[in-house]
Formats: sequence, structure tokens, C-alpha cells
Amino acid sequence: MHIIDRRLNPKGKSLSNRQRFMDRAKKQIKEAVDHAIKSRKISNTDGGERIKIPSDGLHEPRLVGDSKHGVRDRVLPGNKEFMAGDKIKRPPPQGAGQGGREASEDGEGEDSFQFTLTREEFLDIFFEDMALPDFVKKSIKEEVVHEYLRAGYKKQGSPSNLNLKLTMRNSLARRLCLRRPSDKDIADLEDKITALRARKRSTDKQKKELVALLEELEVLKRKRKVVPYIDPLDVRYTSFTEVEKPNSHAVMFCLMDVSGSMGEVHKELAKRFFMLLHLFLDRQYKKVDVVFIRHTHLASEVDEDTFFNSRETGGTIVSTALEVMQQVIIDRYPPADWNIYAAQASDGDNLNSDNAHCRKLLTEEILPICQYFAYVEVWDTHEAEMFSDDSNLTRLWQVYDEIRQTHENFAVKKVTKAADIFPVLHDLFAKNKETKDA
Repeated sequence: MHIIDRRLNPKGKSLSNRQRFMDRAKKQIKEAVDHAIKSRKISNTDGGERIKIPSDGLHEPRLVGDSKHGVRDRVLPGNKEFMAGDKIKRPPPQGAGQGGREASEDGEGEDSFQFTLTREEFLDIFFEDMALPDFVKKSIKEEVVHEYLRAGYKKQGSPSNLNLKLTMRNSLARRLCLRRPSDKDIADLEDKITALRARKRSTDKQKKELVALLEELEVLKRKRKVVPYIDPLDVRYTSFTEVEKPNSHAVMFCLMDVSGSMGEVHKELAKRFFMLLHLFLDRQYKKVDVVFIRHTHLASEVDEDTFFNSRETGGTIVSTALEVMQQVIIDRYPPADWNIYAAQASDGDNLNSDNAHCRKLLTEEILPICQYFAYVEVWDTHEAEMFSDDSNLTRLWQVYDEIRQTHENFAVKKVTKAADIFPVLHDLFAKNKETKDA
């Protein structure tokens, strides 16, 4: 028996082929994503990305015969010139007497291959080589957790994992193919038999009809027994695979300046940086607490909604945010059990008398217990041009840059436009990163 399946491919059937293609062209795709990050807007985080990779990167290895050596037998249809045993001249070397491929602007002879990455694929590749630096296991009792991930379906398993939807779908398909009688068919047949038996006087024709109906009822009942409602072949169980994941505790402190010196451009850049940072933590780690701290001349711990949407303003004293962070650590996050990280965003404006206090808090209290502290200074385009000279750097930047030179777990970066946020975040939290000058 030969079965030819002419059904159309269901949606998503090429998923495995797509994954194999992405594994094969992983290097080219990664380079294309890195290039796209430089021009990508933070507002497009929820979308995919159309990328282009050179066609040369799609070639697969294959075995071919040597055209210059060896003996080969060939069948050439329509041959009228040669007989068995005749010798054929060797073909000229490949490329001899032939023109090359057409020249192109980037040096490639073929069009580049374009395809669209989904949002999940783009974010997976973007965050692939990012991690919280020096993430170590602090709590031995919760060193590793076992998480169960879905891994398709199987024919045997625990009753608790029975997939009712797929089982009933398989059962329905089998019953339709084998034409199993339904309850309604048998009930209608029994009603007809009852009606015929209820008659006091029956003709020969009605008696023959009654016998035929009884025989038909017997066949239907026998068929229902032979074709069960649910067969063991229909049953499917959801399969799960056990995966080990580290469950070390980590906390990220987000410190944002919302004082009067922070204009709308500064606040928008800072918010976008923290939004992307929050997305990174949420996708890459199972358990990371996030603490939001806003400050003017006063600082306080707030919830996520207040952190991003409150319109509070005032003077600027940066040390107040560091003091609140220090107190929260003392109250809830003992360094012996927690990996502590911090990201701070500010326009660099601060009281000159407060800078020395910030230096003391960071170098003596916070950095010794922190795995990593990242400072992002947000400027608008006008400030970027004005402070391009090192002699015009902000007061806070000068203090923080001196701290960076003596502490490997401290990093500083500048952001002047939305397009800078992706590469800056990637550089701050790159795996195996080396300490770089801003």
C-alpha cells in the first residue's frame, strides 16, 4: 500500500527547519543583529527585526566527484556520437573561459538573503551574550532548582499529565474514519423497533421490517464494542523534561534622578534605559528582585508605576539615593545571601559639597558589597556638544570616573540619544566583559 500525503503544511510546521537554519547561520545572524542594534529604536523592542545576511554564509558542505581524476560510468540520454569504450576528453578547468559573477557594491556576487526575526528570536539573540557580572551562588540551600519544561507528547505517562484535548481529537478522528455508530443512531433504531412491536396486528411486510431492524441493531451494537469510544492508541500525555537552573538570589537597584535639572529629554532617556534593563532581567533570570529608588534632594523607595510615571521634582542631592539603597540592603538583602547590583541614571548635576559624600558612600559602603554598579549619564544633543571637551565634564561624572579607575565592579557610560541605549546596555552587561573606559 502506498500513501501519498497531499495535505497542506500546517502553520508552524517549518519551525524545526527554521531552528536548524538559525543554528547553521548563527554567526552571520549574530553579526546582523549587532549591526541592527546600532540603529534600532527602543520603541521597537516589542517587534521583530528584518535582517540581511550574505548568501555565502548559507552554503552547506557537500561531497562531489573529482572532475580531473578517476573513472566514472554515465548514462547520457540522446547520445549519438559515442559508443561504449570510447574515451571522452576531460572538460576544461572550472571557470576557464567563463566570466565571473556580477560585481556588487559590497563585493558579493549574489544577492544577500533577507528574512525576519520574530520578537522572541531577536531578544534571545540580543540577550544571549549578556549576563549580570560576577553572578555567584550565595545561598547553598537554594543552589539549584529543577524546572520542568514541556517537551511534546508521548503515548505513555502519568494520568495527571493526560492531554484531554489531543486525546479526544485523536479519538474523534478514529471514530469518524471507522464510522462508529453514535448513541443517537442506536436510540432512533430502538424507537422504530418499539413502535413496530407496539402494534397489535402486524402485516408480513412489517414483520420483515422488524427482523431487519433487529439485525441492523445487532450489527450497530457489535460495531460499538469493536470500535471503542476511546482506544489506547488515542491517548496522549504531555511530556516534560527536567532542567536544572541556578536559583541564587539577586537584587537590582534602579536609581533615577528626577530633580528639576532633569529635563524631559533626560527623563525619557533614563526611563527607556531602565525599561530595557527590566526586560533583560525578566527574560534572563528566574529570580531577581528589582528595587526602584527615585531622588531629588530627597530619595525614597517607590513601586514600578511611581518610578516611571510620577512627576515629582525638586533639588538635587545624589547621595540620598545611595543612602536609601544602603538602608534597604541592611533591612532586606544581606550581602552574604544576595547578589547585589545597581544601575543609576542621572544628568550629572549635583551639589558640589555632596560629591565627596557620594564618593565615600560608594567606595566604603556600597561597592565592597556589590557585584556590579553601572552609572549612566544622560545628556541631550546640546550638552553632548558642549561637554565634548574633557575639561567641561559634569561634577558627578568626574567623581564617578575616578572611582571607576580604581574599582573593577564600577562602570560609567554616556547616553545622548535613544539609539545609544541598546549598545550601552549591551556593553555594560556583556558576558566576560573587560573594564573599559567610557
